[in-house]
Formats: sequence, structure tokens, C-alpha cells
Amino acid sequence: MSSIVESARAKVNLTLHVKGRRADGYHELSSIVAFADVADKLVLEPAAANALVVSGPFAADVPSGDDNIIWKAWAHLGTLMDVPFVSVQLEKNLPVASGIGGGSADAAAMLRGLLKLSGQSLDAAQIAGLSAIGADVPVCFQGQPCLMQGIGDQLEPLKKELPPAIVLANPLLPCATAAVFKAMGIAPGAVHRGGRGLWRNDMTQAALTVQPAIAAVLSELKNTKLTPCLMSGSGATCFGLAQSFAQAEEEAERLRQAYPGWWIKAARLA
Repeated sequence: MSSIVESARAKVNLTLHVKGRRADGYHELSSIVAFADVADKLVLEPAAANALVVSGPFAADVPSGDDNIIWKAWAHLGTLMDVPFVSVQLEKNLPVASGIGGGSADAAAMLRGLLKLSGQSLDAAQIAGLSAIGADVPVCFQGQPCLMQGIGDQLEPLKKELPPAIVLANPLLPCATAAVFKAMGIAPGAVHRGGRGLWRNDMTQAALTVQPAIAAVLSELKNTKLTPCLMSGSGATCFGLAQSFAQAEEEAERLRQAYPGWWIKAARLA
């Protein structure tokens, strides 16, 4: 069989409301999620044994061995069906620990590729169960704009029309999700009262204590024509929505000129 090529697009939490924390420790969320057309790329080929080669601008930041999340995805799928051994080439174009689901998107792309190689599919319950790999894996597997709730396992098609483009900006400093949730300090079983309005990310203030550079990114985005400007996920990637791709490119170029050390991308949104 010829190789399978899968795109692992950046996941963007356009809104992120933290509802509380379950007794088992998992946080309950409600988030409008969309996908930008900047992505990692996976190429899968059947093989005698599993193997992974990582390339791309962020290759040095990800494990190339058995602890890569794509092998966690392979093992999870193996509990549901027979899956083949594969040789995988991962082109890592998205920064890690950046709030845009890079690892989860890679795991989801791995799953889609394995299913194509196997000629099989997952039902709705099995897709929801992919949250055992990571909270963002089910939504990244679907790869469509949606309302994500629960611990990432409840997905509804998005009825709200989205702007066509976005600018993503990251100071290239990591911001670990676990550290941000810890900084929020929500006790197991507690309800969380977030801010007001739809366009907010309840993790922002906690993320600022973990990675203060996020404040500068948000400030610079808010000085553009982009609106609204928020943080995605647990950071450190922030974004501003644009009314056209041309506007996104123009504002992204201005930011690149001012901050050449940041990761800044104009992208189409879907």
C-alpha cells in the first residue's frame, strides 16, 4: 500500500470557559474550537516495526522515541482493533507546549492514518473515548469547528459563523498545561466562576503567572486591527481574528518586523 499523508492542523480555542473541576481531578470546559491551516505533517507507511523520524523547525523539541504521543495513540487504537506497524515521518511545524494542540493534532493524524491503512473506522463513543489519550484528541480527530465541552469528549457542530482568517503569535516560550491548571487552584469537586461574556479564556490570568511573556503578546495583538484578541488553550500562543486573509497577512507582517524572534503566522480559519 502507498504511504498515507495526514495534516495535523493547529487547534485554536477561540473561547475557553472553565466550568469547574470534577471529583476525579479532570477540569470541565466549554470551548469554541476552530482549526487554522498551519500544520504538522505525518507520512505513514506499513512497516515490519514501528519507527519515527522527526524533522521540521521544532523537531528538537519533541521526543522521537516511544514516548511520543503518536505511539500512545497507536497503543490506544490497538485496544480497539488490529493495527499495523508503521514507519512515520513527522514534520514538526507547530511549536510545542503552545496551546494549539500540536501533540494532540499529531496523535489525531496518526489515528486517521492508521484507520485508512486498516480500512476501519471509529463510532461516536470510540471517538469520545480518544480523550484518554489527551483532552484535545477527539476534537483534533474530527478536525472541524465545534463546541467542545466536558473534558474534551463532548463535541457539537458549531452553528456560529467564524471569521475567515486569524493571526497566531507565540513568543517561543513554553507554557505547560498542567502548570496553568495548578495555578488556577480549583479544588476537585469545585465549581469555577469565570469571567463575563463569550469572548474570553478563563485560563489567561493563571497562564500569565506561569509564562509572563504572554502579556506582551496579547498587548501587541490588541494594538492591531484584529479583534477579538485572546489566548488559545493554556498558552502561550495568542491570536487575533481577521476579516480577511489579506488583513491577517498585513498584521502578521507588522508583528514579524517588530518581533522577529516570535513565531507569527497568518492563516485561514475553518
